Amino acid sequence: MKRSVALVCVMLASLLLTAEQFPRSGKDKQPTTRLLTGQVTAGNGAPLPNSVVYLTNTRTMAIKTYIVGKDGNYRFPELSPNVDYHVYAQFNNQRSDTKTLSSFDSRTQNVINLHVGGK
Repeated sequence: MKRSVALVCVMLASLLLTAEQFPRSGKDKQPTTRLLTGQVTAGNGAPLPNSVVYLTNTRTMAIKTYIVGKDGNYRFPELSPNVDYHVYAQFNNQRSDTKTLSSFDSRTQNVINLHVGGK
């Protein structure tokens, strides 16, 4: 009896070790994080340096900010794929429309451009 229990334990251990050696196919893996990038522009399409981008986690209501550089680009890495986010930009008391990064969007890299001022 003890011998058969030990044999079963050894077999289970070898199966677990074998399973860890073979990675899952790409279809089975869910992304662990995602990236949001974009550009803040004026109504004429020119980049708006020093504008502030606000990113709100709709689950926790935590807000992250990003001050864009000369090129008007912003970047929010390592966002949860299971959370919706709202994003908008502000420059000199004017703000863009609020856009949503949905948890239903399964892409790991997302681009949302924001326009401040005239359309």
